[in-house]
Amino acid sequence: MKATQLYNNMIAFGCRPTVVTFGTLINGLCQTGNTSAALKLLEQMVKGNGEIRVICRPNIVSYTSVINGLCKDGLIDKANELFSEMKSMGINPNVVSYTSLIHGFCCWGKWEEAKDLIVEMVDQHVQPDVMTFSVIIDELCKNDKIDKANELLKLMIKRGVNPDTVTYNTLIDGLCLANKIDDARKLFVSLTNNGCRHDVFSYNVMINGYYKKQNINEAMSLYREMVSKGVVSNVITYNTLLSGLLRAGNIGHAKELLSKMRRKNVMPDEYTYNILIDGLSKNGCITKAIKILRTLKKVIESYSCLLDGLCKTGTLELAMKLFHKLSKEGLEPNVVTYTIMINGLCKDGKLEEANGLLTNMEDMGCAPNASIFSLSRANKKLTRCVKEVGNIIPISKDSTSGHSRIPSDVRELGVKTFFWKGFDSWTAQYVKGIKGLHASG
Repeated sequence: MKATQLYNNMIAFGCRPTVVTFGTLINGLCQTGNTSAALKLLEQMVKGNGEIRVICRPNIVSYTSVINGLCKDGLIDKANELFSEMKSMGINPNVVSYTSLIHGFCCWGKWEEAKDLIVEMVDQHVQPDVMTFSVIIDELCKNDKIDKANELLKLMIKRGVNPDTVTYNTLIDGLCLANKIDDARKLFVSLTNNGCRHDVFSYNVMINGYYKKQNINEAMSLYREMVSKGVVSNVITYNTLLSGLLRAGNIGHAKELLSKMRRKNVMPDEYTYNILIDGLSKNGCITKAIKILRTLKKVIESYSCLLDGLCKTGTLELAMKLFHKLSKEGLEPNVVTYTIMINGLCKDGKLEEANGLLTNMEDMGCAPNASIFSLSRANKKLTRCVKEVGNIIPISKDSTSGHSRIPSDVRELGVKTFFWKGFDSWTAQYVKGIKGLHASG
């Protein structure tokens, strides 16, 4: 790193860097993920580097940058230790340093420590701001602690801290994921009553909530509302609605929406095409689905979507032919592909062939997961097959609970796997982005 080299040259020539120089370099190292180097630099400020005893006294910015970096790296104990060291040097934490450590505690499930730090923060007359509350609400929602998140929102308002759109979006998303769509809608409505404005994320999480409840009419109503209010839809909005319309068998409406999407210069992405392949094939439009597939780059996800549609529309024989041609297309089936085919074979009563695919999974080094075991519960013969393969292939386990763990990319079969992959974490990324702006400001 050129900045580090420049620093070393300064020391070599006897120049004493200022706290601003250190702060800039430390922040840069943390931003690029080199927290260990930033920590060493902070230690040099305090203890010297052998040539200079004490180079300069660190300030709140230097400490906060490293604390935040350590939290992101999961080194919470070290971050807490540094936080205590900072206070022992007479440097009082500010709202950003408190929020960074609180967020770190929450990310790693240290709720009591986070709570104690909030109490300390208030006792020290450091007023928690909207970001402090938002990051905690986000973590509570992600850990299914919706009631506590609601309580925190009320406490936030009681203390005179006005929630912003990010805060509301976070909690609305949590309520939707907890299947509390009515509560989410009430909060969605109250957002404007409290001086905030809906953005595309507000609408996306509500539309997603109604999609999961299979209420496409309400989802479309929200879409029309956002258009009338001038809120610009993005590809996630259209992907959700297209998936819902196709699942409901509304191919004509889906076609109209796709045309509207293009007219508004929102370009379809890989998930859009997977949704179309999945939806068309499940509605019996196999030829159209294959036509779309042939226009795309060959990836196993798209083929898996088509296979899922073929299996679920009673065209298992065609699905098997396509499955056996994957290698000729330069593709290897993954755990999702195998799960789709095994599920199709089981439903068609072809248990011996299902057993054969399980063995084939072993030969390909593809371990069965909890999805396969869920399928096995439906049929005793398959259960025996799964147990036989399970004795040979290591099954993915959750190191904390000991239970079979479903990887994030196989929680649902077919299009939903590939479409929602990455989207469910939008809140964390959104809050993280806003937090970055907050910290830099």
